[in-house]
Amino acid sequence: MALTTYITSYCSILDNTLTLNGETVWTSDTPLFADFSKKAYQHLELQYPKFFKMDALSKLAFLASELLLTTLPGNTYEGTTALLFSNRSSSLDTDMKYQQSIADKKEYYPSPAVFVYTLPNIGMGEISIRNGLKSENSFFIFEAFNSEFMTNYANLLIETGKATAVLCGWVELYQEEYRAFMYLVSKEGIKIHNQENLENLYNR
Repeated sequence: MALTTYITSYCSILDNTLTLNGETVWTSDTPLFADFSKKAYQHLELQYPKFFKMDALSKLAFLASELLLTTLPGNTYEGTTALLFSNRSSSLDTDMKYQQSIADKKEYYPSPAVFVYTLPNIGMGEISIRNGLKSENSFFIFEAFNSEFMTNYANLLIETGKATAVLCGWVELYQEEYRAFMYLVSKEGIKIHNQENLENLYNR
């Protein structure tokens, strides 16, 4: 018999709004992500200067993880917590910025600070460092949020003992279009972790 897993907590960042477990935490009328992310950082009263060196995709993932994990008891996610993320555009937003830095032969200056973030999974590394996670992590690219894949993969990690919890997320950002949907899966929680419940939460 398959082990029943649960969604412990979930959050979203969409339309300049932070939402936790279905409740609006904070909203802003700031149109640009750079400004919104800075204000969200201030609202959450974070103390992590490295945040300002991150690319936009990593900032989005980091903010969602902070919104989610800081509301949970430490032992809920510490230890063998795996990370499972996905999106549609990979790191294309940062890739384009890096390409611009090398396209002009007269102003040729490939920035190492930008190049670091030309992989979508770097944000997972930032989250792992912040929370002391030394666990499995995978980042997949899909055309749209793939609830079936995410459900099966997260459940498999827990069922096989690869992880005691899985931090899952859809973290999509391209230019000024962005959305984060993040949730923690474990053996205890508020909703059974299955495809139907996941779809309902994502589409709220």
